[in-house]
Amino acid sequence: MTVDDDNKVQGIVLLTDEASEFLNPREEIAYKEHRRELAEWMLNLGKDPAKAEGYSHSTAKNRMNKLDLFYRWVWNEEQRFIQDVKVGHAEAWMRDLAKRDLKESTKCHYQKSVQTLFKWMREARNRDVEWEPSIEYSDPSTGYQPREYLTKSDRRKMREAAMSYGSIPHYNSLTPEERARWKKYLAQRLQKPKEEVGKTDFLKANSFKYASMIFVALDAGFRPVEVKRANIQWFDPSNGVLRIPEEESSKSRENWIVALKPETVSILKKWKQERETIPKYDGRDALWLTQKGNRYNKDSFRRSVFHKIAEEAGLDLENRDLTPYSIRHSTATYIAQEADLATAAKQCRHKSKQTTQKYAHSSVDRQTEAVNKID
Repeated sequence: MTVDDDNKVQGIVLLTDEASEFLNPREEIAYKEHRRELAEWMLNLGKDPAKAEGYSHSTAKNRMNKLDLFYRWVWNEEQRFIQDVKVGHAEAWMRDLAKRDLKESTKCHYQKSVQTLFKWMREARNRDVEWEPSIEYSDPSTGYQPREYLTKSDRRKMREAAMSYGSIPHYNSLTPEERARWKKYLAQRLQKPKEEVGKTDFLKANSFKYASMIFVALDAGFRPVEVKRANIQWFDPSNGVLRIPEEESSKSRENWIVALKPETVSILKKWKQERETIPKYDGRDALWLTQKGNRYNKDSFRRSVFHKIAEEAGLDLENRDLTPYSIRHSTATYIAQEADLATAAKQCRHKSKQTTQKYAHSSVDRQTEAVNKID
C-alpha cells in the first residue's frame, strides 16, 4: 500500500498500489479525491446523515477497502477507468461474487460496501440512484433474523395515525387567541416566520399526502423504490386500482394491476385534487414529492414518513426492527392468509420471476377481495 500522509484519511488508504496499476497520473488524482470525499462522509455522516452520525473507523476502513476491489473489478471488466459506477456494475459484481468460493458473510460485506457507495451518491451528491440487489447476501454470524412485519393491530394503528398526523383545527373555527397559538406551532413546523403563516398553511397542515402514502403502501405492499417511482398516471380511480407499467415497475418484468381498498381510493382522490393546487407538482408526474421537491428515496421515506407515522401510532421503534419493508411483508403475509400465495404474489409484484410464474392464475377480483379483508 502507498504510505504518504496525503494519501490517507485517518489511516484509510485512498489510492492503493493495486489501483495505481490501472490508472494514469490524472486518473490517480481523480480517484484519490473521490475516495477522500467518500471516506470523510462515511466517518462523519454515513451511518445516519440526518443525525450527523458516521460509521465506526473499522467499518469505514473495511468498506473502503472492499470498494477499492469493486472499482478495480469494474475497470477490468470495462477495460478503462470509470469513476461513476452504475447499478448495472453493482448487479454484475454480485453475480460474479455468487460464483466465487467465499463465505456468505464475506459476500454480504461486499454487498453492504457497494450499498454504502450508492447511499453516498444519493445523500452527498444528490444523485437519483436506487439499488435493490437482485441477489441478496446475509451474514449468518450476526444472528440476524428477518425484520418484523406489522401485526394487524399495527396496521390499524398506522392507518389511524396517518389520518390524524399533523392535523389541526380549521382556520375559521378558532378564536384570535387560539389562532395565534396555532400559527406559532405552524411557524415552527413549516420553518417560516409566524407573521407569514396564513389560512392556506392551515389547509396544508391537514394534507392528504401522508395518509395517501401510508394507505397505498399498506394496500400495495410498496417497496421504498416504488414510493419513489410512483406516478399520478398509475392511479385508476374508476376501477380502484394502480396500474404500474412494465418500464416503471421495480423489476421491469411485466405490467401490474394492484388492488386498493375503497377508502384508499377516496383518500387518493382527495390527494390528487390537493396535489393539483401545489405549484411544485406542476408539470411533474411524481405522485409524491418531498418538501424540497424531490422524489422520495428509501431514506427520506423511512425518516420523513414511516418513522413519523409509526411514532404517531405508538409503535415501538426502539425495541422492534420495524422498517418500511415491515409494511410490505405484512401485506404479503395477510393477503396470503386471506386468499392464497398466487394472490399475494400478484398484489405485491413478487420478486422472483420463476416464483411469480407459478402464481399466474390470480385475478384482480381475488386481489380486491383479499385486500379488503385485511387491515
